Amino acid sequence: MAEKEEIFNSKIKYTGMFDFKSFYKFCHEWLTEELGLNVSEDKYTEKLAGNEKTIEIKWSTFKKVTDYFRFNIELKYKITGLQEVEITEAGKKIKTNKGVIELKVKGELVRDYDGKFEKTAFNKFLRSIYEKWVIKSRIDQYEDKLIGDCDEFLAQAKAFLDLEGKK
Repeated sequence: MAEKEEIFNSKIKYTGMFDFKSFYKFCHEWLTEELGLNVSEDKYTEKLAGNEKTIEIKWSTFKKVTDYFRFNIELKYKITGLQEVEITEAGKKIKTNKGVIELKVKGELVRDYDGKFEKTAFNKFLRSIYEKWVIKSRIDQYEDKLIGDCDEFLAQAKAFLDLEGKK
C-alpha cells in the first residue's frame, strides 16, 4: 500500500462580492494549467434557502511527479449566503454574487503509489532503508514543492477574490 503523508493543511475565508462562476473557473484552470494536476469533482451540492444558496464542493487532484512520488491535493469549498446582486461598474450594470467562501486545501505526498515495494516484507524493509538513507533529501524537496504549490494556489485564490471584491 502506498505511503501517504499529509504535508499541507490550510484554509482561507473571504466575505464580500465575487463572481462565483469566474472563481470556480479560475481555480480549476489554475490547478490544471499552472500546477498540471488532474482534477476530479467528487461532490457538488447546492441548498436553496429563500434567495440564498449554500454550495459545497469537493475536488480531488493528483499529479504523478516521478514513478515513485505523487502529489494528492484535496480541496473543499463551502460557499454560504450566496446571493445574486447587481452592481454598477463604469456606468454598466453587472450581475455578480456576494457571500462567504471558505476554501480548505490539504496536500499529501504519496510515496510508492503503485505499491512496487509492497509485495514482500523484505521489500518493505528495503523501502524503509531507501527512504531513510538514499532519497531523504529528495523527499524533503518534494515536500517543499508540494507546500509551495498549495500555498501559491491559496494566495492566487485570495488575490482573485480580493480583486473581484474591489469592483
